Amino acid sequence: MKNISILGCGWLGKPLATSFLEEGFSVKGSTTTEEKMEALEILGIEAYLVNISEFEEFDAFLNTDILIIAITSKDVDGFENLISQIQNSSVQKVIFISSTSVYPRINKKMTEEDAVLDTPLTEIENLFRNNDFFETTILRFAGLFGGDRHPANWFKNDKKIPRPKGFVNMIHREDCMEIIHTIIAQNCWNTTFNACVNHHPTREAFYVNAKMSKGLEAPIFEENETYQWKIISSKKLQNVLDYEFIHNNLMEI
Repeated sequence: MKNISILGCGWLGKPLATSFLEEGFSVKGSTTTEEKMEALEILGIEAYLVNISEFEEFDAFLNTDILIIAITSKDVDGFENLISQIQNSSVQKVIFISSTSVYPRINKKMTEEDAVLDTPLTEIENLFRNNDFFETTILRFAGLFGGDRHPANWFKNDKKIPRPKGFVNMIHREDCMEIIHTIIAQNCWNTTFNACVNHHPTREAFYVNAKMSKGLEAPIFEENETYQWKIISSKKLQNVLDYEFIHNNLMEI
């Protein structure tokens, strides 16, 4: 399979598209704004204007083997319409980018077997998981950083950072991309993976280090009386894919 469509060529999808082009894939990419289409085409990406909430038909965009969904929309109706179109397309495999935000903070290490919150995102996950017309792997990314996303910039204007004694769950964009490549290369479908590095410093230690690394003032933290946290386990992903994280020490970002 050498034809890939990436729904959402933004912070992750755009460099992901170019990485597949470098491997010889034919790549289609989508954006919701016409102004960004030219930038995609300059990179060699076949650009399409796609907004799943507008209930249009995306036949040409879905004329592909593998579809990677990298948008942040939580529009359940829009995804139901998208899935109905995928069912009638040539798409055989789907990677749906989800988030570890589906897990509650119940002071334990969370695996793919743990119960999730009842949210639009988990409902959308189930729409893909329960579909028999194509194969889907659901990829739950932890907090994303890399490129122009640096944690030092996330809390500005003296905004207090909550849960200082909680733990950090993060993953670098380079690891996100490499994991997606690995899933496709190993033909690993019809499963769900957490994707989060193994290093979980406290939020206090992490954000102090992040600010100091950029020469910024030390952050201010909320004084939380309630001690709530979660640690995301990626043991399944590492075992099944034999994957080693590229950026596994969050204090070296």
